[in-house]
Order: sequence, then C-alpha cells, then structure tokens
Amino acid sequence: MKIVIQGAGEIGSHLAKMLSKEANDITIIDEDPQRLAKITAIADVIAIEGQPSSLKVMREAEVQDSDLFISVVPYVPQDVNIVSALLAKNLGAKKVTARIDDHDFLTPENKLLFKQMGIELMFCPEKLAADEIYELLKHSSSSESMDFARGKLQVEVFKIEEDSPLLDMKIAEFAAITSKDELQFRVIAISRGGKTIMPKFDTKLLYHDLVFIIATREGMRFLMKFLGKSNVETDKVMILGGSKIAELVADQLSRKISHVKILEKDREQAMYLSEKLPDNVIVVVGDGRNSELLSEEGIKDYDAFLALTGKDEANVLACVSAKKFGIERTIAEVENIEYIHLAEEMGVDSVINKKLITAGRLFKFTLSGKARLVKYMSGTDAEVLEFTVPADSAITKGQLKDLAFPKDSVIGGVIRGSESMIAVGSTKIEPYDRVVVFALPHAVKDVDRFFK
Repeated sequence: MKIVIQGAGEIGSHLAKMLSKEANDITIIDEDPQRLAKITAIADVIAIEGQPSSLKVMREAEVQDSDLFISVVPYVPQDVNIVSALLAKNLGAKKVTARIDDHDFLTPENKLLFKQMGIELMFCPEKLAADEIYELLKHSSSSESMDFARGKLQVEVFKIEEDSPLLDMKIAEFAAITSKDELQFRVIAISRGGKTIMPKFDTKLLYHDLVFIIATREGMRFLMKFLGKSNVETDKVMILGGSKIAELVADQLSRKISHVKILEKDREQAMYLSEKLPDNVIVVVGDGRNSELLSEEGIKDYDAFLALTGKDEANVLACVSAKKFGIERTIAEVENIEYIHLAEEMGVDSVINKKLITAGRLFKFTLSGKARLVKYMSGTDAEVLEFTVPADSAITKGQLKDLAFPKDSVIGGVIRGSESMIAVGSTKIEPYDRVVVFALPHAVKDVDRFFK
C-alpha cells in the first residue's frame, strides 16, 4: 500500500515508523529538515522537504497515486490539515484523513459534512486520549480494557501481584477453574518484561506479568470474583495538569460524577479552565508535583488520580506519589513509548499514549476494509482487532484448528447476533460474525487475508 504522511511531528513520525514495518511504501512530507532526518534514521521512508498544502510538493510525493493520505502537520492551524486532505482527495488519493484540534468538528453533523466532502476520517488525538481515560475509569479493576458489542465480549488486562491467586499458576490450571460446560474466558496473551508471549497450556504466570484475558459478560463476573476484584465507583477525581486532554476529560467527567479538581501551575491556563469548565470542576493554581500541595488539597479523599501534564517523568512520579497516599486508581499520560513499561513497573495502574491510540484508529485504513476496530494495548506490542466476516472468506472454510491461522495471533471470541462465545479449536466462524483477534504486528497482514 502506498501511504503519504504529511507532517513529521510525534504523531506522523510514529505512524511512519509503524506503517513502514508492515511492508508499506511510505512517503513523509515536512518543511523541517531536522524532523525528516530523525524519521529517516529510524524508518524506511522517503522524505520530501516542502511546505504543507503545496500542490507541487504533493505531486512530487505522488499523492495522486496514493492509497492513503494522512495529514498530521504539527504546530499549525487545523485548516492546513483539512485543506491538505481535500487537495489530496481531489488529486486522486483513494482515502484521506486529517488531524484537527477542535473536537467540536467531530459532532455527527460535522463529521457527515466532511465525509461528503471526501475526508474519510477526522481525528483529534487529545479527544481520543480523553475518551480512552473516561472508559478506563469505568473499569477500575484492570489496567486496560476493551468492550465489544456493548460488553458482550470484554478484554481486560490484569497485573499479577504478590497476592494474586494466579501467581505461579499454569494456563491449563487456570482454564480448569471453571466448571461450566461452555468456556467463558481465555488468556490470549501475556506481557512479560516488555515482551509479548502467546501462551500455551504449560505457560506459568509470573509476578508482574500483564495478563490479557477475553471473556463473555458472565465470564468476566466469575473472573472478577475469583480474582477478588471489583470495580470501585469513581465519584471524585483529581487531575494533575491543565492540558487539552485534562480539559476534555474533566468536561466529560463533570457530567457523570460529583467532583473534579485540576491542579495547574500556570495561572493564566488555570483561569481559562476555571471559566470554561462546569461549576463542579475546581481549578487550583499550584504545582501538583509537590506532595505537600497534594496533601493540602485532600488527595486522600479522591477515588482516582490522573497525571496529564504532557511531561512523562512528572506524570509517572506523581502517580507513584498518589499511590502512597492510598489512591486506588492512577492513570498517567506517557508519550515516550519506551517509558510505558517503566511506568507499569513503578505501579502506575494505567498508561495513556495518544500516539498509540491514534495509530490504532488509522491503522484499520491499511487493512481489507473488514476491520471494524484496531487498538494497540499499551502493555504490549500486539494489536486487538475486530473483524466483520464476509461471506466466502477463508476464515469460514472450516474449524479454527484446521485453518492454519497465522502464528503469533489468536482468535479470542466471536459475536453472533445477540450471542457471544469464546473461540476454541472446534469453533467454526460463520459469515457476518464479529470476530476479536489478538495479533503481533508482523502477523496482522496475514490475519487480514483470512477476512477478505
């Protein structure tokens, strides 16, 4: 697939690096030679220096022959990305997407308007991250979660601690704890020391493993009870940092919970947030990295603590400090992917990375068109994909055990009409099923071929 990315900032560079590994033909455009030098040093891409929205530059990048055009120019008004996407569409690009900064553009009527103009997807990374945090706060018992078909199937990520009943248990032993005839949950992957393991029956669960489990709604209830976990209701949230993500999260939370407090050290930004956000959002001017200030602001009375300053180290350390105050749920924004594992090792409950979230949203455009959803789970380099099964596709040709499904991938569950089931070797996928797949990056293209 020929992909042109305009903008070599954090988002564009990460997409270029990720997509180039999938044997795509990547061209990246940017006016800053230093940004281009950084990405060409780590990814197999063609770099073109030039102004955004320049027709001459876009033709030089062969946008007219591209399968996908992504405009993510950093530090410019969002009009630049929108205009670039519209120009690319009119030049002949098959699909175009654009990054925006104003989430009001994402209302249903506005999304429809831009789709009619030819832009397949408009996205705001900060809004995607805020939505992810909001969803995570609904699942306070796990470090990350995903729901399919309104919870008919759920993927939850649990960390093995010293008191976990799963510690030193083999997968076969774990599978045997359910006495029900029908399998209700399944371990689909383990993240250990930053590496992803596709488990076998004799794989043993070790201290600090991140265990990825797919379950039906009933299976998840049983699993929670077995693990001694429960979702603690979140009614009071403290946020460190008054960033755009913090603003969006606070606005969402204010409609559902009684109290949100933001700690922002910049007085002008604090005043802006105080005027913009609802009355049940309190904005305090002060450096929330200071433990004394956290104590003075009553951190012990809060259910969750979110560190969203835009500075990775500050966010991780603040969450560690919040844990010492007894906070049950901590979430940190960590943009340096190499820091994610470190943050989890230090006890941060959940990590948010807007580059990974955005990449998942865009990656499905490189697949067959049958992928409904792609998500990168922050604790692993693997991807969770949801496919709608076409009639006569390869995945429908027999039982799973007979199909030679790609190595380093696993079909976790199936949604069929109003029913959901955990996939096993004897499962036969039928047309129009929705199928949840967990796969390592190098296996995704082979997985995709089964659903064409």
